[in-house]
Amino acid sequence: MNIPDHIQNLISKYEQGLLSATEKKELDNWYHSFDDQQTVVSDVPQGSEDELAERMAVRLQESLAADEERLEPTGVPARKWRTPAAAALIFILLSGVIYYFIQLDNTAAQQPLVLSAPVPAGDVAPGGNKAILTLDDGSVIVLDSAHNGILGEQGDVDVKKLDNGLIAYQNQDGNIPAAEEKIFYNTISTPRGGEYQVTLSDGTKVWLNAASSIRFPTAFRGADRQVQITGEVYFEVAHNETQPFKVTAGKSAIEVLGTHFNVNAYDDEVQVRTSLLEGSVKIAVIDQPDQQQMKILKPGQQARMTRSGRISVVNNIDTEEIMAWKNGLFVFKSTDLRSIMRQIARWYDIDIEYKDNVGMQFTGQITRNNNVSKVLEMLELTEEVKFRVAGKKVIVAR
Repeated sequence: MNIPDHIQNLISKYEQGLLSATEKKELDNWYHSFDDQQTVVSDVPQGSEDELAERMAVRLQESLAADEERLEPTGVPARKWRTPAAAALIFILLSGVIYYFIQLDNTAAQQPLVLSAPVPAGDVAPGGNKAILTLDDGSVIVLDSAHNGILGEQGDVDVKKLDNGLIAYQNQDGNIPAAEEKIFYNTISTPRGGEYQVTLSDGTKVWLNAASSIRFPTAFRGADRQVQITGEVYFEVAHNETQPFKVTAGKSAIEVLGTHFNVNAYDDEVQVRTSLLEGSVKIAVIDQPDQQQMKILKPGQQARMTRSGRISVVNNIDTEEIMAWKNGLFVFKSTDLRSIMRQIARWYDIDIEYKDNVGMQFTGQITRNNNVSKVLEMLELTEEVKFRVAGKKVIVAR
């Protein structure tokens, strides 16, 4: 039996406090689907968590046997990776599973039992659910520490923090804002080491990766719905044929009616990449009225725009790799090390220093829920590269 990707994602979301009641029930049902009654946490006497961990590790090892959970450099035989990578993945998953189910079943305990160890000295914890909301008047709300409920009012729109930690913009009393009313603009930004999700007033769902931002009106009025982004953002746009949804990212102007797509527009990447999962999007260059560079994407295509404004289209993209960040994973498929380290730097809020020229590529995956040392250890198994963590800096050498 393989552990489904969405179950791994649920475990990651639980540790970040993002699970809804429905998702918690699904995770609970999955756990209790193990027919080995010895794995049920409520049957384990107090103080025998180590025995539970050992039994769960055996079960997870069996489940992972058929999986491709390994991390290997392109061209290096897989046999060097299989055992260490599988063991690391079991440890990653196990820490989340044990934490969740012991906390779930020991409801009588005054303090929840957390088996995950504190971050050791010389290591760096992973990122989490962190963001800052800047209101139209310039006031700032730290979302990860804000209370649930209404955070503020922007005209006739309530800004709410929901019980699952997400942010939603809701029209008061369900009224449609009048076109002549003042438009309020808000910005949600994530730091390095942060991610966040927001539902806009039209129902569009937005996920922000680390070091990203979105500026948007609290209510969409007029002929279209316009937002501006930086960094990496995934959209599930609410369909509205009469009001196209437009995204500005660098020089890219993206227009949709209702669709799912990801935009990677980090300043330290050489291209703005727009990847379409479903629906249709139109890509154009800002301030080029002749539209000579305009492209229309189909699902499974990616538009790549250079800083000078040239657009190319790539077919048959790997959506698993592109959407890995949203699913709580690092997924590398013949990915060069410098690109990998840029992702690591954003998620762990660290700086990278290169002592040697490194040009190797890697293929594999690992959860983003680890301390940085675990990710680096996976890469070091190639024996092609070495890392040293010095405070908030990672030094890379051959």
